Amino acid sequence: MSDTLLQYLFTSLPFIVVVLLAVLAVLGIGLGLVWPRLLVYPYLCIFFWMNSTSYGSLSVFASPGIYSRGSGMLFFPLVLWYVLGAWCCARVAAGFGQRMGQGARLGGAPAGAPPCNLRPWFWAWTVLLAAHAGAAFVAGVELKDALAPSGFSNIVWMGPLVGLVLLSFRTREHALELARFVMLAGLGRALFGLGRWAAFGGDPNNIYANMNAIRIRLTFFDINDSLLCMLAFAIAAVQLFQPDQARRAAPWRVLEWVTLGATAACIVLSYRRSAWFGFMLGLAVLMLRFPPRRRLQLALVALPLVGSALAYAALRRLGQTRGGSGLFYDMQSRRFGPESERVLELKLVLDDILARPFTGIGSWGRYSGYEQITWQANPDGGLFLHSGVLHVALKCGLPGIALLAGTICAFVLAARRALRTLPPELLPLGTAGAAALAFMIPDVLIGTPFPQVRTTQMLAFAMALPYVALAASAAATAPARTPRPRFRAHPLPA
Repeated sequence: MSDTLLQYLFTSLPFIVVVLLAVLAVLGIGLGLVWPRLLVYPYLCIFFWMNSTSYGSLSVFASPGIYSRGSGMLFFPLVLWYVLGAWCCARVAAGFGQRMGQGARLGGAPAGAPPCNLRPWFWAWTVLLAAHAGAAFVAGVELKDALAPSGFSNIVWMGPLVGLVLLSFRTREHALELARFVMLAGLGRALFGLGRWAAFGGDPNNIYANMNAIRIRLTFFDINDSLLCMLAFAIAAVQLFQPDQARRAAPWRVLEWVTLGATAACIVLSYRRSAWFGFMLGLAVLMLRFPPRRRLQLALVALPLVGSALAYAALRRLGQTRGGSGLFYDMQSRRFGPESERVLELKLVLDDILARPFTGIGSWGRYSGYEQITWQANPDGGLFLHSGVLHVALKCGLPGIALLAGTICAFVLAARRALRTLPPELLPLGTAGAAALAFMIPDVLIGTPFPQVRTTQMLAFAMALPYVALAASAAATAPARTPRPRFRAHPLPA
């Protein structure tokens, strides 16, 4: 009898899973139609706290995990389909809110809110990807290769997340709630990284110790963890040091001071040069936001501390390198013979870019000569390179470079307006987005951001923050809107 029950249980298990997924989907749609932001927080938790790379790990079981789940059958990972479904729910909710005269509450655009100038650029990226998919069909290339993350499809998927965040956080209360959530998430991630660094040897994805014989422990190798720390650091710094900020409860001030120290230490102990340079750029954005007198005070106190910490970490890492003690030791010609592999990679890519400057090699293409590069000796060899800008130029030529420049300029214009006009309580959120994008400049120039799902989605979230702050500010100052009556009242005859 027990064997029969077990047999029935195992045979019916797939149906049970399908039913549970259907129930969860219905509940999720219901929540998304009423409270869209409740669908955003679980999504952000995944990207804030789950690692996306196993590069540098000695484990044979390491894998990208959730960021590639479902991409084999659905072309894209399940997490990206989730954000698209959540955006659809938020869009429907915004439509109902506008019809009822409650756009600011339900996610519609509040009166006076500036339109998001990123929208046409992301639509243009979508059209460009569709053109590459059409060219791949004509050339006999499989659609999954044309839409693969090794091309530029991840840039297209940044659009739904930006739209979802803007539709979900429209009021002042929701924006302040989001700022506190980001700060606490960054604090929790930083404390986890520092605790693991102190007691358990740090991040197991330690390419410096495992492959380069550099005896150091690091907090997080994934640049996105340092990006989250930069977001939390910026929110805490603006909350603490802007002169016209209102007094807050003592527990929040203590948390902000702890966040400031923990996140900065976590970035320094990541031992990544891109994170160090990015941190300095993020600090520059924060400094420029403060009045000159406060800026001078902070520079006299903070810069010596940060500079000495970075100098100590740099000497500890670079002092053990075999190719020299310079900051760019692995990009010098003497490290790998006549040309370093990093320089050789850029030279090979530049030859292909000059050969096809207008069309690129296609989102599915591989650059010529990638077999000469050590780290390209794998099935994905030649599909990516260590420069986000050159990656776009290689894959889609001048149209991609034009779209990338337009997207960046649109964000800079919006961020500049946000930092000049936001009220004090919303300024931390807007400043955090601008500082985070400045933090990622080195990774975009010499890293591999666009083939990575987690990196592009984190970039999209940071890009959305100044727009969220601007919309919340407009909603707070706009006059209350009353619902339009469905029937016109007529006076009764005397």
